[in-house]
Amino acid sequence: MRVDSVFVPSFGNRPGRLVGRGEILSNCIAGLKSKPGSKERAVLFLGQRGSGKTVLLLEIADLARKEGYIVASPTVASKGMLSRIVEKIQDEGETFLKNSSKKLTGGSLGAFGFSVGLQFSVTDIDTKSSSYKLTKLCEALNSKGKGILILIDEVQANNADLKELIIAYQELVGKGCDIALIMAGLPAAVSATLNDKVLTFLNRAKKEPLLPLKNGDVDAFYKQSFQKLKMKVPDMIRNQMAESAKGSPYMMQLLGHYTVVYAEGKTDVSKEIFQTAKERAEEEYIQDICQTTLNTLSEVDITFLKAMVEDNEFSKVADIAKRMGVRADYVQIYKRRLLDAGVIEQCGRGVLRYAVPYLRESLLDDHHQEEKELLNAYHTLDQTQKARLMAYMKRLMKK
Repeated sequence: MRVDSVFVPSFGNRPGRLVGRGEILSNCIAGLKSKPGSKERAVLFLGQRGSGKTVLLLEIADLARKEGYIVASPTVASKGMLSRIVEKIQDEGETFLKNSSKKLTGGSLGAFGFSVGLQFSVTDIDTKSSSYKLTKLCEALNSKGKGILILIDEVQANNADLKELIIAYQELVGKGCDIALIMAGLPAAVSATLNDKVLTFLNRAKKEPLLPLKNGDVDAFYKQSFQKLKMKVPDMIRNQMAESAKGSPYMMQLLGHYTVVYAEGKTDVSKEIFQTAKERAEEEYIQDICQTTLNTLSEVDITFLKAMVEDNEFSKVADIAKRMGVRADYVQIYKRRLLDAGVIEQCGRGVLRYAVPYLRESLLDDHHQEEKELLNAYHTLDQTQKARLMAYMKRLMKK
């Protein structure tokens, strides 16, 4: 049986090749080369689950190191985050000092308050804040020509450590320090963070939405990957695979992986193999991405999304309001919520569509399940109860 050594359909796992994000990577590295304090040095990636946020941050970390930066590798925004960032900078900075003749000795030792290398004195460890330690590390490494890049993953609103980091970063930027900050999160979480009055500084940061991958880039990736695995995939099937990925890096990996699995060692990939792989990939994507997304929404949010199911692709806001049986101004509230969350997108005045791949299919499955449950419940009624229910429904229809 052939082992899948190419596709990596797991969250946070790093594929051997990053697809369709070359321009973003180039822009980020160009930002590091810009003047300290420039807008390009504070970047916010906005992307839904499965859009490759973590993988992108890891790739940026490697490229930044090649440019000579001390990098605090991706840290999840959570309690104790700032302390972990300080430790990461210490560890990577110490490696630089060991490989460099530029030691923090002599006058600089007292000036920066370190006992040895980048290790803080016992007094500072116990009494100084993480913000203070970050500032001292930045000043010390900058004095040796080393810039600092901090990477934050899974940005969350109302996070005290994140607020502390942003405030410290803003102060360091004000001093002209060579430091950059790149963060990534779900659109809803980033939106809520930007609305925090304490973090208004971030509104001036560069927002970089992680748009769907282009079919051409996905197709080229599949072609190269299957050649590497010595598998023959007809152009037509490969093109269908690229289209089925719907621009999602995660779905792209799932489709490739299950095609290898269901080929069961065969060299040629048939239409049947692809169809089986597609069904399994869709099922897993809907469970991992769509259902997880829906679980974070309110009941009315989901009602709004279900009102769009009847449309093949594009939905009019007026039709959604009619199906929900509510006023247009009421619908606008939830439209804005879902737009901010990145679950839907605007496609023209008063026209929307789902922004999360396979979300419609997921909602259709739920809708069909509800119909089955209602039908089963109806069949449990006796003839008198059924007659009363039908009479009630007719009265509702007349209203």
